[in-house]
Amino acid sequence: METAVLGLTIFVLALFAGFEIITKVPPTLHTPLMSGANAISGITLVGALLAAGSERDWLLSALGFVAVVFATINVVGGFLVTHRMLAMFRQRPKMEP
Repeated sequence: METAVLGLTIFVLALFAGFEIITKVPPTLHTPLMSGANAISGITLVGALLAAGSERDWLLSALGFVAVVFATINVVGGFLVTHRMLAMFRQRPKMEP
């Protein structure tokens, strides 16, 4: 029980800190920071896979599966946004008259 309360406390504090940090980032820096966040999300995905594969408790496996789904959505979405941002910097082919 004590471990669950500690884990929940850390989770809530991480949510609060993440929200505060993200809301303070100016829009011009948000997209470049997204590509760096993809690496962190990849690490989160690995941790979620470890939790989902754990056979200690069905609740841990279920929460791990949900974490895998959310981390995968985050990684794929981050790469799509980064790809779109980089496409804005490509030179367009010149149209001939």
